[in-house]
Amino acid sequence: MAKGYWLAIYRSISNPAVLADYAKLATPAIAAGGGTFLARGTAVKAYEAGLKERTVLIEFASAEKAIATFESADYQAAARLLVGQVEREIRILEGV
Repeated sequence: MAKGYWLAIYRSISNPAVLADYAKLATPAIAAGGGTFLARGTAVKAYEAGLKERTVLIEFASAEKAIATFESADYQAAARLLVGQVEREIRILEGV
């Protein structure tokens, strides 16, 4: 079974302080789903239409585990903190 990857691409962060509160809830919810952070932070370099905003890459045992973790009640409680404070995309990919 191919691994799953959760890619979060932040477009804008209007309230950076809210990210700390989000992380307190999101990190244990992601760990409970088996997620391992591979990279997180501001892009070193952005090309084409990319923005030099925060990007996060998390590995899971499968795409199904990544989806289940995102849809979990614990993660959704964390995600609600970002509403109106952060604009981002979440993409779930299957490894090759």
